[in-house]
Amino acid sequence: MKMFTSDISPTRKTELIHKLAQKVVDLKLTTLAIVLLESGKPLSFVGSQLMVFFQPIFTSIFPFTQYDEFVALLEDRKNIEALIQEIERLDEAKSAGGKG
Repeated sequence: MKMFTSDISPTRKTELIHKLAQKVVDLKLTTLAIVLLESGKPLSFVGSQLMVFFQPIFTSIFPFTQYDEFVALLEDRKNIEALIQEIERLDEAKSAGGKG
């Protein structure tokens, strides 16, 4: 059964966005992720469908339910923008914390 972005509660969306953004910042992929997300916003639905195609590979990394939620989340451009903003926020917080 296909999951849609409307199937995910606002609280869960926030949690997933934070989790994904934190992983990006932890892996020091902030700049690359932002560039790719910004350039791919118009194709967010196509990208989410590619994730469905590559599901067997990704599910070895992410739990199955969580993966379906990520796919549904990335179908909506508003969620992509929220992810970019969260990556930027976490990166700034990490930079500010490291300078002290």
